[in-house]
Amino acid sequence: MDEINQQSRFWIGVVSASHVKCGELGGFAQLCHGKSVPLRKMRAGDWLIYYSPRTEMTKGAPLQAFTAIGEVDDDKVYEYQMSESFVPFRRKIRYISCREVQIRDLLEQLSFTRGNRNWGYSFRYGQFEIGREDFLTIASAMLSNEQIECF
Repeated sequence: MDEINQQSRFWIGVVSASHVKCGELGGFAQLCHGKSVPLRKMRAGDWLIYYSPRTEMTKGAPLQAFTAIGEVDDDKVYEYQMSESFVPFRRKIRYISCREVQIRDLLEQLSFTRGNRNWGYSFRYGQFEIGREDFLTIASAMLSNEQIECF
């Protein structure tokens, strides 16, 4: 894991927990049902935190947790053929081992949720950028002290 540089940007990706696990195992990110635009917003050295509203995409149990964290590995967005009719876009991510963190534990600490009764609205877009302080707050909850010291 590299240190965060001054040019790094920080992103939330909204994906079911089961799909996050597939991405972690494969070392990739796939957002917004495989669209390329969200992935093209990111650059090598940016950071992605996955938020999972549910365990499975449509009928999964409610989860509302941050489920993975990783660094964008390069500037390539590529297509991956999952089936004859579905060819989503992906990008390489270096995930780091972390623990799942319920968002309710951080609602009053994050600038994009603090004091907002409708905090879930921004998550509806599938991806959004957050500030460095919010990233560090979430990362501190997800990572061990030794991992955080790298930042």
